[in-house]
Amino acid sequence: MPPYFSESRASLSVATVSDLQSFDEVIDVRSPGEFAEDHFPGAINLPVLNDAERKQVGTLYKQVSSFDAKKLGAALVSRNIAQHLEGYLADKPKSYRPLVYCWRGGSRSGSLTHVLQKIGFSAMQLDGGYKAYRRHVIAELTHLPAQLTYRVVCGPTGSGKSRLLQTLADEGAQVLDLEALAAHRGSLLGALPGQPQPSQKYFESAIWRDLTRCDTTRPVFVESESKKIGALRVPDALLTAMRASHCIRLEVPMSARVQLLIEDYAHFLRDPDAINNQLAHLIALRGNDTVTAWQTLVNQQAWDSLVASLLEQHYDPAYFKSLSQNYVSTPTDLSFDTADLSSEGLSRLARDILAADAQQSR
Repeated sequence: MPPYFSESRASLSVATVSDLQSFDEVIDVRSPGEFAEDHFPGAINLPVLNDAERKQVGTLYKQVSSFDAKKLGAALVSRNIAQHLEGYLADKPKSYRPLVYCWRGGSRSGSLTHVLQKIGFSAMQLDGGYKAYRRHVIAELTHLPAQLTYRVVCGPTGSGKSRLLQTLADEGAQVLDLEALAAHRGSLLGALPGQPQPSQKYFESAIWRDLTRCDTTRPVFVESESKKIGALRVPDALLTAMRASHCIRLEVPMSARVQLLIEDYAHFLRDPDAINNQLAHLIALRGNDTVTAWQTLVNQQAWDSLVASLLEQHYDPAYFKSLSQNYVSTPTDLSFDTADLSSEGLSRLARDILAADAQQSR
């Protein structure tokens, strides 16, 4: 991307990735499309060029000349910065101290930083931009997971693991909820209605953010995930650390699991065609006769029978096979039986787990 102002980067106040948390706000000036793919968690997007403008300037730069691209870019950037100053930034006090970044710490972030500094704000530019931040996240995710201890919550589908993680968090425990970060429940039917999964890069950014907030002297509770959650991959170093950790094993009767899944997947009950289309993907694995029988139960709206059959014939065999390979039982694992997956029951269970874990750790 061509520069739009002649002032050199060296004359601007710059900060490094390690300083990201020390500012009032982090401003990402890249285009909305770039921001959507990945950004520093908590950053706001004040683009100095939108997606169409960025493409327009880039095309002009390649096909005509850098001079013409700079002229157009400067006009567009100036106009967009003015809109931000009259809009989002209008009520910011003189003490406002933002960090600004673009793709590589160049002209786009330099332009806004220059203007903010000339106004009198203590703005700084991120040295190396998003590329430096992304390198930092990748490096951190190779060693940060091993610095923490984990308690892996295990239990077959419908055991309330996700609800339990939230309840543990409410009780003050440290929790890493990978399915919440991935916007997916981790199974064939796990897509959340109206909520697409984030990009792989932003999933990793969110994991990095949550891990950096954790106290290394306390355990982190996490669900027994496989390598992928929907279309997203769990970082290798995190998966390795989880698989070497103590487990919390849940035993929940089938009836309670069926009821919980009917509650959690109520959106599917309103769209039988969507369930049948998804079940068709299992023909190669479970056979045409089995899948046809499931689809018949869908058409009959026999939800209890359908869920129980799916658990017994598909989910449980797959889960226990994966569990035996990836989260092997050890004498230090803690096991808990419960048939009450209500909010009150999960609160009692969470307190029992925390008490037993604390006792074992002494």
